[in-house]
Amino acid sequence: MVLSTLLFLFLKGIIVGFLIAAPVGPVGILCIRRTLSGSYILGLVTGLGAGFADTFYGAVAGFSLASIADFIKNNDFYLRLFGGFLIAWIGVSIYKAPPRQAMLREEEKETRLHAFTSAFFLTVSNPVTLLVFAASFAAMGISPVGDSQSQAFALVLGVFFGANAWWLSLSTAVHLMHHKLSDTQLLWINRFSGIMLFGFAIYILVSLIF
Repeated sequence: MVLSTLLFLFLKGIIVGFLIAAPVGPVGILCIRRTLSGSYILGLVTGLGAGFADTFYGAVAGFSLASIADFIKNNDFYLRLFGGFLIAWIGVSIYKAPPRQAMLREEEKETRLHAFTSAFFLTVSNPVTLLVFAASFAAMGISPVGDSQSQAFALVLGVFFGANAWWLSLSTAVHLMHHKLSDTQLLWINRFSGIMLFGFAIYILVSLIF
């Protein structure tokens, strides 16, 4: 009975993690762009950074870590301010990025650690993710399981696998198709991605004012 409960929570965690990671936001665009540059590993590591951040928020919601949740809520303004400026800077950098060959040389300078940490902090800088996890758990009939460490662990482990399954699928699919794109198409994808990221940043910063 206990094993079946843990498995059920694990499967629910996979579903929640996958669905929350799936919408294409700033990190999704960043993952796609890095993969299109010809660096599958950087694209995948970018997704893993976001997956770990989603797992962190899933753990806060699943384990009912009140002190961490309060810190995130109390510092909502500063987290989103940091995220807004970071997204804007990345957006401008991507917009100005050169075509394929120069992109490859540029990506060689970018380390996997930087790809991971940039995606992690971009995702963590959006405290709304915590509320989304809490709402998703409630919608699926999952109450806070902080009183049972094994149940909370099974749920969070499911979130980890679900979120990273999405990023693995996205980066792999983009990698398989990127050879079919011309330099001109890649250049316009860069520009469009940069504009979208900058738009996300403007939205975040304006929302802090209003």
